[in-house]
Amino acid sequence: MSSPPRGELAAQLAPVVREAVEAIGFDLETLDVNQAGRRRLVKVVVDGDDGIGLDEVAQASRAVSAALDANEHLIAGPYTLEVTSPGADRPLTRPRHWRRARLRLVKVKQPDQVEWFGRVGAADDSGVTLLVQGALTRVEYRSIERAVVEIEFKQPPVEELALLEGSSPKEESE
Repeated sequence: MSSPPRGELAAQLAPVVREAVEAIGFDLETLDVNQAGRRRLVKVVVDGDDGIGLDEVAQASRAVSAALDANEHLIAGPYTLEVTSPGADRPLTRPRHWRRARLRLVKVKQPDQVEWFGRVGAADDSGVTLLVQGALTRVEYRSIERAVVEIEFKQPPVEELALLEGSSPKEESE
């Protein structure tokens, strides 16, 4: 029995993999299936509200492996499973990505504008509040072409964090 083409196979596997990942408290970010010689490579990217460490990747790998084994008729042949977490350069494309990036510095590109930087505040289903050059600014997701978290090597200024938390540094120290 041969298995379906790669795109169709990924579509068939997605609900199985999503259910396994969500059952252990994580989100399925991407699922890709590629032919790798005689085997298929099933690549799964998972994330969680508190990020994903090595122990969580191993836990997700066991859960997905068990789910794929229980549905081996879908793959119909040998496969290699690769489970990973999103990289630091993953674009922020969903509201949950923005919520998880709270207080982080991001680089934002909007159509017909240069790239600019802001620090992430409250995020909801339609947009996010960003601290841009000392001012809080609401930006709707639909107006963002691309956004990624910037890696910072030092702690952000306390004043910026306080503005995003809705209080000033003076209020916190009183």
